[in-house]
Amino acid sequence: MLPNLTFDPHAECELAAAGDVLQQRQQRLTSVLHIDSGRVVLGVREDGQMRHQLGVVEGPFWLDTASALLNLPSAVDMVAETAVQLRRKPLEAFLREVQALPTSTQILLRDMATGYRQQTELAVSRLAQDAEARCAQWLVAHLERTEDGVARVTLHQRKRLIAAQLGIAPETFSRVLRNLRENGLVSGSGNVLQVLRPEALQQVAGV
Repeated sequence: MLPNLTFDPHAECELAAAGDVLQQRQQRLTSVLHIDSGRVVLGVREDGQMRHQLGVVEGPFWLDTASALLNLPSAVDMVAETAVQLRRKPLEAFLREVQALPTSTQILLRDMATGYRQQTELAVSRLAQDAEARCAQWLVAHLERTEDGVARVTLHQRKRLIAAQLGIAPETFSRVLRNLRENGLVSGSGNVLQVLRPEALQQVAGV
Protein backbone atom coordinates (compact mmCIF):
# COMPACT_ATOMS: atom_id res chain seq x y z
CA MET A 1 0.00 0.00 0.00
CA LEU A 2 2.87 2.38 0.67
CA PRO A 3 5.53 2.08 -2.06
CA ASN A 4 9.00 3.59 -1.79
CA LEU A 5 8.70 4.63 1.86
CA THR A 6 12.08 4.08 3.44
CA PHE A 7 13.79 4.22 6.78
CA ASP A 8 16.94 5.99 7.76
CA PRO A 9 19.49 3.15 7.80
CA HIS A 10 20.52 4.41 11.23
CA ALA A 11 16.94 4.32 12.59
CA GLU A 12 16.94 2.61 15.94
CA CYS A 13 15.01 -0.63 16.31
CA GLU A 14 12.82 -0.99 19.37
CA LEU A 15 11.71 -4.16 21.11
CA ALA A 16 8.28 -4.51 22.70
CA ALA A 17 7.24 -7.41 24.90
CA ALA A 18 4.00 -9.32 24.57
CA GLY A 19 1.26 -7.28 26.22
CA ASP A 20 2.88 -3.89 25.62
CA VAL A 21 0.51 -1.19 24.35
CA LEU A 22 1.94 0.22 21.12
CA GLN A 23 -0.82 2.70 20.37
CA GLN A 24 -3.87 3.87 22.34
CA ARG A 25 -7.25 4.54 20.81
CA GLN A 26 -7.99 8.27 20.33
CA GLN A 27 -4.32 9.10 20.85
CA ARG A 28 -2.89 11.66 18.44
CA LEU A 29 -0.10 10.23 16.32
CA THR A 30 3.37 11.74 16.46
CA SER A 31 5.07 8.92 14.57
CA VAL A 32 4.19 5.98 12.35
CA LEU A 33 5.23 2.49 13.41
CA HIS A 34 6.63 -0.20 11.16
CA ILE A 35 6.48 -3.70 12.60
CA ASP A 36 9.57 -5.56 11.43
CA SER A 37 8.55 -8.81 13.11
CA GLY A 38 5.99 -10.09 15.59
CA ARG A 39 2.17 -9.95 15.88
CA VAL A 40 0.00 -7.05 17.02
CA VAL A 41 -3.65 -7.25 18.10
CA LEU A 42 -6.02 -4.45 17.06
CA GLY A 43 -9.15 -3.77 19.07
CA VAL A 44 -10.68 -1.94 22.01
CA ARG A 45 -9.23 -2.11 25.50
CA GLU A 46 -11.34 -1.80 28.64
CA ASP A 47 -9.99 -1.75 32.19
CA GLY A 48 -6.50 -2.43 30.92
CA GLN A 49 -7.50 -5.54 28.96
CA MET A 50 -8.15 -6.11 25.26
CA ARG A 51 -11.88 -6.81 25.53
CA HIS A 52 -12.83 -6.57 21.85
CA GLN A 53 -10.52 -7.85 19.14
CA LEU A 54 -10.89 -6.53 15.59
CA GLY A 55 -7.90 -8.15 13.97
CA VAL A 56 -4.28 -9.25 14.11
CA VAL A 57 -1.41 -8.05 11.93
CA GLU A 58 2.03 -9.57 11.56
CA GLY A 59 5.27 -7.91 10.52
CA PRO A 60 6.59 -6.68 8.23
CA PHE A 61 3.66 -4.25 8.35
CA TRP A 62 3.01 -0.50 8.53
CA LEU A 63 0.80 0.16 11.51
CA ASP A 64 -2.15 2.61 11.37
CA THR A 65 -1.04 4.45 8.25
CA ALA A 66 -4.66 5.38 7.47
CA SER A 67 -4.85 7.57 10.57
CA ALA A 68 -1.46 9.08 9.75
CA LEU A 69 -2.46 9.92 6.17
CA LEU A 70 -5.69 11.56 7.36
CA ASN A 71 -4.05 13.29 10.34
CA LEU A 72 -6.49 11.64 12.75
CA PRO A 73 -5.96 9.91 16.11
CA SER A 74 -5.81 6.15 16.16
CA ALA A 75 -9.22 4.47 15.91
CA VAL A 76 -8.20 1.33 17.81
CA ASP A 77 -5.89 0.13 20.55
CA MET A 78 -2.82 -1.79 19.41
CA VAL A 79 -1.19 -4.33 21.71
CA ALA A 80 1.76 -6.63 21.05
CA GLU A 81 0.58 -10.25 21.06
CA THR A 82 4.14 -11.56 20.82
CA ALA A 83 7.55 -9.99 21.17
CA VAL A 84 7.68 -7.28 18.52
CA GLN A 85 10.57 -5.54 16.78
CA LEU A 86 9.57 -2.14 15.43
CA ARG A 87 10.86 1.17 14.14
CA ARG A 88 9.34 4.64 14.31
CA LYS A 89 9.19 7.24 11.58
CA PRO A 90 8.25 10.77 12.69
CA LEU A 91 4.85 11.73 11.31
CA GLU A 92 6.26 14.76 9.50
CA ALA A 93 8.89 12.65 7.73
CA PHE A 94 6.28 10.04 6.81
CA LEU A 95 3.99 12.67 5.27
CA ARG A 96 6.88 14.26 3.37
CA GLU A 97 7.65 10.94 1.70
CA VAL A 98 3.99 10.47 0.80
CA GLN A 99 3.91 13.96 -0.70
CA ALA A 100 6.90 13.02 -2.85
CA LEU A 101 4.81 10.33 -4.56
CA PRO A 102 2.94 11.09 -7.81
CA THR A 103 -0.27 13.03 -7.23
CA SER A 104 -2.42 10.19 -8.56
CA THR A 105 -0.79 7.80 -6.08
CA GLN A 106 -1.38 10.22 -3.21
CA ILE A 107 -5.07 10.49 -4.11
CA LEU A 108 -5.39 6.71 -4.30
CA LEU A 109 -3.70 6.25 -0.93
CA ARG A 110 -5.93 8.83 0.78
CA ASP A 111 -9.08 7.33 -0.76
CA MET A 112 -8.06 3.90 0.49
CA ALA A 113 -7.22 5.35 3.90
CA THR A 114 -10.62 7.05 4.11
CA GLY A 115 -12.44 3.81 3.26
CA TYR A 116 -10.39 1.82 5.75
CA ARG A 117 -10.96 4.41 8.46
CA GLN A 118 -14.72 4.41 7.89
CA GLN A 119 -14.85 0.61 8.09
CA THR A 120 -12.80 0.63 11.29
CA GLU A 121 -14.98 3.27 12.94
CA LEU A 122 -18.10 1.29 11.98
CA ALA A 123 -16.62 -1.88 13.49
CA VAL A 124 -15.75 -0.06 16.71
CA SER A 125 -19.26 1.41 16.94
CA ARG A 126 -20.77 -2.06 16.62
CA LEU A 127 -18.81 -3.12 19.67
CA ALA A 128 -21.27 -1.00 21.65
CA GLN A 129 -23.60 -3.97 21.36
CA ASP A 130 -23.32 -6.07 24.48
CA ALA A 131 -20.80 -8.92 24.20
CA GLU A 132 -23.21 -11.27 25.98
CA ALA A 133 -25.86 -10.57 23.35
CA ARG A 134 -23.44 -11.32 20.52
CA CYS A 135 -22.35 -14.57 22.13
CA ALA A 136 -25.97 -15.55 22.70
CA GLN A 137 -26.77 -14.79 19.07
CA TRP A 138 -23.95 -17.07 17.98
CA LEU A 139 -25.18 -19.85 20.25
CA VAL A 140 -28.76 -19.52 19.01
CA ALA A 141 -27.56 -19.58 15.38
CA HIS A 142 -25.66 -22.83 16.02
CA LEU A 143 -28.28 -24.50 18.20
CA GLU A 144 -29.36 -27.99 17.18
CA ARG A 145 -31.71 -30.53 18.71
CA THR A 146 -31.05 -34.22 19.18
CA GLU A 147 -33.62 -36.89 18.35
CA ASP A 148 -34.82 -36.85 21.95
CA GLY A 149 -35.36 -33.08 21.83
CA VAL A 150 -32.27 -31.98 23.77
CA ALA A 151 -31.01 -28.56 22.66
CA ARG A 152 -27.25 -28.28 22.31
CA VAL A 153 -24.45 -26.38 20.62
CA THR A 154 -21.28 -28.09 19.41
CA LEU A 155 -18.15 -25.95 19.32
CA HIS A 156 -16.44 -27.19 16.16
CA GLN A 157 -13.75 -24.52 16.43
CA ARG A 158 -11.49 -23.42 19.24
CA LYS A 159 -12.96 -20.80 21.50
CA ARG A 160 -10.23 -18.38 20.46
CA LEU A 161 -11.36 -18.58 16.82
CA ILE A 162 -15.03 -18.19 17.74
CA ALA A 163 -14.18 -15.16 19.87
CA ALA A 164 -12.30 -13.62 16.93
CA GLN A 165 -15.39 -14.05 14.74
CA LEU A 166 -17.44 -12.23 17.36
CA GLY A 167 -14.89 -9.44 17.68
CA ILE A 168 -14.20 -10.08 21.37
CA ALA A 169 -11.27 -11.35 23.39
CA PRO A 170 -11.14 -15.08 24.19
CA GLU A 171 -11.31 -14.20 27.89
CA THR A 172 -14.55 -12.29 27.28
CA PHE A 173 -16.08 -15.26 25.44
CA SER A 174 -15.16 -17.59 28.32
CA ARG A 175 -16.56 -15.11 30.84
CA VAL A 176 -19.88 -14.88 28.98
CA LEU A 177 -20.18 -18.69 28.82
CA ARG A 178 -19.46 -18.84 32.56
CA ASN A 179 -22.20 -16.27 33.24
CA LEU A 180 -24.66 -18.21 31.10
CA ARG A 181 -23.86 -21.37 33.06
CA GLU A 182 -24.23 -19.60 36.39
CA ASN A 183 -27.62 -18.27 35.28
CA GLY A 184 -28.76 -21.76 34.30
CA LEU A 185 -29.07 -21.12 30.56
CA VAL A 186 -26.41 -23.60 29.44
CA SER A 187 -24.37 -26.40 30.94
CA GLY A 188 -21.22 -28.28 30.02
CA SER A 189 -17.61 -27.16 29.82
CA GLY A 190 -16.30 -29.15 26.84
CA ASN A 191 -16.98 -28.84 23.13
CA VAL A 192 -20.67 -29.60 23.56
CA LEU A 193 -22.90 -27.17 25.46
CA GLN A 194 -26.38 -28.20 26.49
CA VAL A 195 -28.85 -25.36 26.19
CA LEU A 196 -31.14 -25.71 29.20
CA ARG A 197 -33.40 -22.73 28.49
CA PRO A 198 -33.49 -21.96 24.76
CA GLU A 199 -36.20 -19.32 25.11
CA ALA A 200 -34.22 -17.45 27.75
CA LEU A 201 -31.10 -17.63 25.57
CA GLN A 202 -33.07 -16.13 22.70
CA GLN A 203 -34.12 -13.26 24.95
CA VAL A 204 -30.49 -12.56 25.82
CA ALA A 205 -29.71 -12.63 22.10
CA GLY A 206 -32.53 -10.24 21.36
CA VAL A 207 -34.16 -12.53 18.80
